Amino acid sequence: MFKEFRAFIAKGNAMDMAVGIIIGAAFTAIVTSVVDDLINPIIGLLTGGVDFSNQFIVLSGAGNYPSLAAARDAGAAVFAYGAFLNAVINFLIVAFVVFLLVRYVNKIKDMASKGGAAEDTPAGPTQEDLLTEIRDLLKRA
Repeated sequence: MFKEFRAFIAKGNAMDMAVGIIIGAAFTAIVTSVVDDLINPIIGLLTGGVDFSNQFIVLSGAGNYPSLAAARDAGAAVFAYGAFLNAVINFLIVAFVVFLLVRYVNKIKDMASKGGAAEDTPAGPTQEDLLTEIRDLLKRA
């Protein structure tokens, strides 16, 4: 069983998947920072300085909470639409970057396959051309 596991881990697909997960986790931190530190302040500026990530509606429990964290700490049921919209923005950014990455990789694969096909074709006449030429020479003789 250990040999099978080692063979599985040594396969390219498993290694690619592990690298993808690790890079994805690191990339998530970057995207979160882009949304929290760059996009949300611009949205806040456009909406009059509102901290969009801290927008919520209290569904149960009386009280006026200064922040989403304070409402959650008090045990109030909240509708945290600002946090949800942050997650949607994060998802859209990640999806767009993955799209660009896949598009770029596919373009490289297409270029490689076209380049490989050009290398496979012989530089001189084909075998069919040579046989046709031999046939024509034999007819003349």
